[in-house]
Amino acid sequence: MAMGWLRERMDEDMRLRNLAPGTRRLYRHGVKQLAMFHMKCPSRLDREDVRTFLVFLRDDRKLSPETIKVHLCGIRFLFRVTLNRSEIVQGLQTPKIPVRIPEILSGSEVETLLSAVYSLKYRTILMTTYGAGLRINETCELRVEDIDSRRGLIYVRNGKGGRNRNALLGKRLLLMLREYWRAARPRGDYLFPGRPPRSSIHPESVRKMLRGVVRQCGFTKRVTPHTLRHSFATHLLESGTDTRMIQVLLGHQSICSTQLYVQVSSRLLQQTKSPLDLLGTKEGEVLG
Repeated sequence: MAMGWLRERMDEDMRLRNLAPGTRRLYRHGVKQLAMFHMKCPSRLDREDVRTFLVFLRDDRKLSPETIKVHLCGIRFLFRVTLNRSEIVQGLQTPKIPVRIPEILSGSEVETLLSAVYSLKYRTILMTTYGAGLRINETCELRVEDIDSRRGLIYVRNGKGGRNRNALLGKRLLLMLREYWRAARPRGDYLFPGRPPRSSIHPESVRKMLRGVVRQCGFTKRVTPHTLRHSFATHLLESGTDTRMIQVLLGHQSICSTQLYVQVSSRLLQQTKSPLDLLGTKEGEVLG
């Protein structure tokens, strides 16, 4: 079985299951790495070969559990779906991923960051990412018709898991988008075109730009486009928005993902009184 045929067949299977383009790319990369490690077509590998590769990723390449998990997901798809050989990946456990509390920017830090972006296009991209709580690929792939100014909504296509949803379109963001539109007049379908103009801007271009702005601002926090999404959710929570509503706006399938922001909200923690402080007070009578 030629590797080229196998790659095309796997890609067909992924498209049939409506996997997002980014997911398909990561799955293909994981399988390619497996083939390069053993210098064999994956169809000729057995369970021990896959296990040896996973150990190599952890012990030699020192990859994070998140990255190893993505590689394993791609390999599982290949053997379970495309090759119909589920026994090869049977019993291979997904690495335990530690829960990391994300970095959050304060409101003033968000303002400082946005003000430091001189490019109107990139400033609009970051403002959209923060103002609507979008993932960076969701922002980059927005189309002109996705902006519903009359209803105050942004239509997000093919979010994580292939789900569509509506996101917030606030007044300040709408004004910014109108300013950008008048200045840029983007051609084609995408609101933020890349090169060629008929394609959307690549998320890595935004990440690269943001790294330079973060250095310029002198932030010690690790700031990525996703930090703006985390900050959006935390700021909504601190301003009194219900957790269920935040879940809908973020497109989280599980409320557990949204509840993470309770842990990172310093304001909510500061407003919570220790039971020790309540002892001997009228408020503490409920403690018995």
